[in-house]
Order: sequence, then structure tokens, then C-alpha cells
Amino acid sequence: MKRILIVNGPNLNLLGKREPHIYGTKSLADLTKVVRAKARELGVQVSFIQSNHEGELIDFLQKEAPGSLGIVINPGALSHYSLALFDCLQAVRSRSVTARAARGVITGLGFTGYLLAMEYLAQE
Repeated sequence: MKRILIVNGPNLNLLGKREPHIYGTKSLADLTKVVRAKARELGVQVSFIQSNHEGELIDFLQKEAPGSLGIVINPGALSHYSLALFDCLQAVRSRSVTARAARGVITGLGFTGYLLAMEYLAQE
């Protein structure tokens, strides 16, 4: 079955707790439920990771990205400075869903951004 990777970087484990006036009150567990439901609808599998450690995210991507449909990633603060994550994304996926290594970038849409990215990837 087709598989999409859902990758969440540093501090995303604090969704719903950290600055709810900015990020809302829904948690990472809530996001996981919404994403799993969308995956069932699209007929794809999803593999999740959230880590506050850049190297753990890179290890996961190097192992899991080959053969996947694509990567839906919210790198958090790593999006601003992580050349290591950038290099990894370019190496494991010539086109992925983040920054310059991406075929598309969705920002500022909260949970909806994850679902839109999954819809796009499932259509390929």
C-alpha cells in the first residue's frame, strides 16, 4: 500500500499547550487522529514521527523515505536553520514537501495543511 511520512520537528509535541492563542488548542494526538482518518479516506498508509532531535528525524527519513509517496513535514524551528535536514530531504527525495527541497510548501493552515499535502501526494 502507498505510504506517506508525517514528520513533526521540535516542540510540536507541545501543540495545544504552547501559546494556544497562536497555535490553537488541538494537540499532536488530535492531529494524528485527523491524519489517520484522511489516510483511510485516501487509501494510503501513514508513518508518523515527532522528535525534538534533528538527528532522529534525519535517521527516520533516510530509513523510511525510499519507496514512500512523499513527506509531509512541519520542521518547526528547523525550517529556519537546518542545513542537515535540508541535505537529507534532497538526498532521500528529489522532490519533497518542505522549503527549497520541495515541490510545494503549505504554511499557516494548521491541521488543514497536512490534509491538503496528503491529498496532493495521494493523487500522484
